[in-house]
Amino acid sequence: MTELKHTFDSLGIAPKLLEILAKLQFTTPTPIQRQSIPIALEGKDIMGIAQTGTGKTLAFGIPMIQRLATHKGKGLIILPTRELAVQVDEALSKIGRPVGLKTAILIGGENLNKQVRQLKNNPHVIIATPGRLIDHLEQKTVTLSGVSILVLDEADRMLDMGFAPQIKRILQNVPGKRQTMLFSATMPQEIIQIANSYMQLPVRVEVAPPGQAAQTISQEVFFVHKQDKMSLLENILKQYQGSVLVFSRTKFGAKKIAHQLSQRGLGAAEIHSNRSLNQRLEALNGFKSGKYRVLVATDIAARGIDVTGIELVINFDLPEQAEDYVHRIGRTGRAQKLGHAISFATPEQKYDVKTIERLIKKQLPVSALPKLPQNQTLAVTGRPKFQPQSHAASRFSRQPKAPKPYYASPTKFGRQSRPHRGPAVPIPAGQRRDIFDPNLFPEATNSRQSMEHDRPRQPHGRRHGRHAQGSRRDRRHSRFAPNLRPARVPRGMPKDRAF
Repeated sequence: MTELKHTFDSLGIAPKLLEILAKLQFTTPTPIQRQSIPIALEGKDIMGIAQTGTGKTLAFGIPMIQRLATHKGKGLIILPTRELAVQVDEALSKIGRPVGLKTAILIGGENLNKQVRQLKNNPHVIIATPGRLIDHLEQKTVTLSGVSILVLDEADRMLDMGFAPQIKRILQNVPGKRQTMLFSATMPQEIIQIANSYMQLPVRVEVAPPGQAAQTISQEVFFVHKQDKMSLLENILKQYQGSVLVFSRTKFGAKKIAHQLSQRGLGAAEIHSNRSLNQRLEALNGFKSGKYRVLVATDIAARGIDVTGIELVINFDLPEQAEDYVHRIGRTGRAQKLGHAISFATPEQKYDVKTIERLIKKQLPVSALPKLPQNQTLAVTGRPKFQPQSHAASRFSRQPKAPKPYYASPTKFGRQSRPHRGPAVPIPAGQRRDIFDPNLFPEATNSRQSMEHDRPRQPHGRRHGRHAQGSRRDRRHSRFAPNLRPARVPRGMPKDRAF
């Protein structure tokens, strides 16, 4: 009797679905599956709390498939990222295709016409991200009046990404009489408000308290300077032979890390929001198949990567929020397998490490730095380490520049430029005399008026070519305009008062 409780046979699943699960070698349900499936098969609302990597997809997927086969209606699954939507579709297709299940994926980055064709096939389940589903609602290519089962997966992540207005609009368009299943790794106040407003007496299923990591994951932290992170990463990659997932805080840092690893002969791919949907799927599929040994990602993939067998997770940069640390390391140690997580922290990030330790209620062991090469201290940007001089040395150690030659010219304003007429006489610095020194320019001793008279008068605008007199605008507004164009007399003004 005890063994029956730890199998899918005791959860009330239909025999046909049990055969499919047996073929897929799903024999033992996870804690979230064992508690959620019987309640969901009864049609009750569920609010599930479990850390990432605990099998939440089957926890709502199996009841949805079974209830749609016996009750009228459609299913709607809302997810935060494209990758997670694609992986949920793959998981449901493996179980539901043998029983005739049809699905449609509505995600950004794909052609709308392709998605419209999928909707015309009358799918049983619609898997969508909030933004693209709103686009279809505005274009009236999809209706949610027939939805009988609604699933909000990774609800806290969607709220963090700013999808709260879209979620509320979707909840207002689905029928009020429905079954709602909400799954989240944490339970902020916004999710509680959604549950109180749009759910009917939800049953709370809590497998593990928020912030608790899986027991099968070992963790450690290295305190290292920023310019030595790349050398430490290469040193660690040489010690492990399996697949490695590296997390960067920014998409630009992820790109640079992947580029440097590829230059050093390590197969690496990148996945972040600057990559197109096809590029992200190609990197994810290549990581699954073994084409790429290292996958560098941002937090957008912290909950969107469902790859079994990841040996190591490396936090190249600590996450901005401590809750994301649990989601990151949850990519390893999945399905009750062992995993390892390593974090890089700078000496200034001791407070951030303490915040993570308070969340997971566990002290992270600090490991000693291995011997790193001295001539390979490269930062993420790939540039050599810069050694700035002191302020005094950089300011006073430079040789003074030689002064520019001063050209004394017989011009009206004494400019430091070559005159239009007359030779240029350079005067050394410290020996400059008055510009009108009679010993320097004997021909300029008469008066300023003689020099003004000798200087050629240049109009505004161009100086050479066909338009030497300047453009029309220059002629109109220059001091030579009265000689080039007669004044225009305004209407109603006597000609004797014309200006």
